[in-house]
Amino acid sequence: MVDKWEGKKLPDVTLESSDGIRVHLPNDASGSWALLYFYPKDDTPGCTKQACSYRDNLEDFGKAGAKVYGISSDSLESHKNFIGKFGLTFPLLSDPRHDLSGPLGVYGDQEWQGRVFKGLSRDTFLLGPDGTIRKVWRKVDPTKTVAETLDEIVKAART
Repeated sequence: MVDKWEGKKLPDVTLESSDGIRVHLPNDASGSWALLYFYPKDDTPGCTKQACSYRDNLEDFGKAGAKVYGISSDSLESHKNFIGKFGLTFPLLSDPRHDLSGPLGVYGDQEWQGRVFKGLSRDTFLLGPDGTIRKVWRKVDPTKTVAETLDEIVKAART
């Protein structure tokens, strides 16, 4: 099923980055492929597996011409602690007001262990070099998403 965002331009937004800069999307990602992966919370089991897997495969994403950005509602301080604890080597962006996650349908009602709450779902967006959303993965498995997204970038970069 094709997501309603596929083929559309990513909304313009500026988010604070763990690198200490403000990232203007889609402009700062233009000219290369970019993977925006949204995750619920720093330093939780699934999010840690996913982040470490992107870290371990970052060289392959770079060879495919892609930048990787992790995005959550957590603060920059939380992001910096998460990066330090696990040696993450890509920027984490903070979206506490849901400026990007809200319009993309990532922020909203979530369910975990029978409890419903407001939060982020584990969704991933692939941006083409022109800032257009080329592929969307919703509610991904944190142990499988890295291989799936890398395969898709490699295929897309060839066309």
